[in-house]
Amino acid sequence: MHDQGAIMSKRTTQVNSAAMLKNVASITEAVEHALNRPSHLPGLVCFHGHSGFGKTTAALFLTVQFRAYHVEADSTCSRKELLLDIAEKMGLTPTKTIRELKGQIGEQLAASRRPLIIDDAHHPARKGFLEILLDIYKKSRDQGTIVLIGEPALPLELKKHFERIDNRILRWVEANPLDMDDARVLRDFYARGVMVGDDLLEEIHRSHAGCTRRIVIDLENVREKALAMGLREIGLDAWRDEKPAEPKKAIRRVG
Repeated sequence: MHDQGAIMSKRTTQVNSAAMLKNVASITEAVEHALNRPSHLPGLVCFHGHSGFGKTTAALFLTVQFRAYHVEADSTCSRKELLLDIAEKMGLTPTKTIRELKGQIGEQLAASRRPLIIDDAHHPARKGFLEILLDIYKKSRDQGTIVLIGEPALPLELKKHFERIDNRILRWVEANPLDMDDARVLRDFYARGVMVGDDLLEEIHRSHAGCTRRIVIDLENVREKALAMGLREIGLDAWRDEKPAEPKKAIRRVG
């Protein structure tokens, strides 16, 4: 049986660590600004950037920090499926029609004062039904806060195809590659129990161009290898000696 206290402690540490990442701090400030905005300002926020730059980590932090309703859109979802997912996150008993669902969700968004996060919002954007979220926002009597998270092209798609959403974006936040300060935050959390040298951390950061996901994977690999070797500290030279060889590319023969 899992120790629930230990699990909660780890989650708390993870949330606290995420708060120190610059991308997380930027989107947190933007959402807080939207939640506390004057009534004459719109309440939509767009968080965009390349895969692996920590947008999902930020979304999970926002979910905890603001008790946000976090919904992940996918490439196959329809209008009604997205609305049903939102209603489920809100703990609502969904009504039958799309029109009624939008009203139900909008009312809950206004009453709860909790943000709605739509992760991978580029999927409904490409399918042409992102404006359903604008309908929800209007049903909240413009009191709700909605955060759209997506790929780098999401702002351009909003400007080209969803002008009514574009002109209601209060803050645009771009997820940037992690810098070395961010990498040290990840090291302190994901490589606990092993001191990963700055030279090795710099090499990991450089080789992955600041990609959060790849840095985390390498830190976990380093940690596991160091512990297996009985090491409490590991630097670049030791890691190079022990790092598994990269798979060789297949040679294509002609003739």
